[in-house]
Amino acid sequence: MASSVNPTVRRRRLGQELRRLRELKGMTAEEVAERLLVSQSKISRLENGRRSISQRDVRDLCGVYEVEDVRIVDSLMQMAKDSRQQGWWHSFGDIPYSVYIGLETDAASLRAYEPQIIPGLLQTRPYAEALIRGALPETSPSDIQKRVEVRLRRQERVSSAESPLRLWTVLDEAALRRVVGGRQVMREQLENLAEMSQLPHVTVQVLPYEVGAHPGLNGQYAILEFPDAADSSVVYIEGVTSDLYLEKAADVQKYSVMYEHLRAQALNVDQSHQFIADIAKEYAR
Repeated sequence: MASSVNPTVRRRRLGQELRRLRELKGMTAEEVAERLLVSQSKISRLENGRRSISQRDVRDLCGVYEVEDVRIVDSLMQMAKDSRQQGWWHSFGDIPYSVYIGLETDAASLRAYEPQIIPGLLQTRPYAEALIRGALPETSPSDIQKRVEVRLRRQERVSSAESPLRLWTVLDEAALRRVVGGRQVMREQLENLAEMSQLPHVTVQVLPYEVGAHPGLNGQYAILEFPDAADSSVVYIEGVTSDLYLEKAADVQKYSVMYEHLRAQALNVDQSHQFIADIAKEYAR
């Protein structure tokens, strides 16, 4: 049964705390691995929150780090237990980007640059279906529907009345011009995009072709920020077979600066809204 506890975030916080304890002890990941007779890569994966961690692992690590405060050990053990629970997305089966969904579910804000498509959080069902079918031609109809349902469930963060996700997206004009699912689907999609962009917590800007070269030419990326100061920001870069998560402060800063340049070069909010509405009308002809 899915839990209200976000296992992805629990793993990240637990990993950060274990890394802090290791560094306080003045030990390297290699030294810890040698003490526990495990691989160094396992210690690294536990610390970066990319894999679940057992209470036994926590107990062993606390022993190596000589943590004597029982309250700290108990707290870490509880975090390990929580990190092994299932988030809402697990009810849909094996989702390739489940780590990202876990981060997005708990994020306070998301800044995204999309060069080719409408962002998943702002897609209509027909657009999402056509997009997934075209991007993954060997995917079965049932798996396509599963991915669509997950995408629509993710959108609840944007429509939430209590704690909506603060979404800022910069779109290349190509995302508006690429016909996905036919002209009718595109018209409805752009009308929906224009409507969503009017929400107080959603900002959409368009990078028109005339801008020329810009910092986003290397491809799509997203920057996630979290309500708890203990959770570092994450840069997410989607890949074909694997995804990349950057958490080092220097990396996040570099991508944040790039994003500021994209925002500065893009049309402003009002101009972007009109730009999207005009292209939507073109699809209606």
